[in-house]
Amino acid sequence: MATSHRGRGFKHKRFAIYVWRPDREGGGAKTRKSRRTLELPKLAAQALRQHHVGQAAQKLKAGEAWQDHNLVFCTNVGTPLDASNVRRAFRKITKQAGLGTAWSPRELRHSFVSIMSDQGIPIETIADLVGHAGTSVTEAVDRHQLRPVITKDAQTMNTIFGDSGHR
Repeated sequence: MATSHRGRGFKHKRFAIYVWRPDREGGGAKTRKSRRTLELPKLAAQALRQHHVGQAAQKLKAGEAWQDHNLVFCTNVGTPLDASNVRRAFRKITKQAGLGTAWSPRELRHSFVSIMSDQGIPIETIADLVGHAGTSVTEAVDRHQLRPVITKDAQTMNTIFGDSGHR
């Protein structure tokens, strides 16, 4: 699903994901506001190029068993992934990264929103990026503060009273 702004494929300088008609039960995007085109960062485009090369090798290895569904992410024989396999693979990745196995792919959305917010990106921009009609769901559901206010208050108190290293 990662395609360039000028068509499918990987021979482009800029890439985007078109969130217009996602494959979801019941049809297209949830709301008109959730339909959007998102340019991919260079690092993500590079990772997708590498993935594409690996997938070509996978296709050769599968031979006649390969079923071409034109998917970016698929099984070893080209068929769609099911949700339980995605969750299992994701838990394996988080475990290898030292994060444990309690994570789910949905938390990537929360992490994205939280990191963008922590970097000072306006909540309206973040809501647009994640396809929310307004900011309330973005603030209430997806955003989790990374640096609590109490930390900033403690730093201020240390500055006022000095940080003598005593506890």
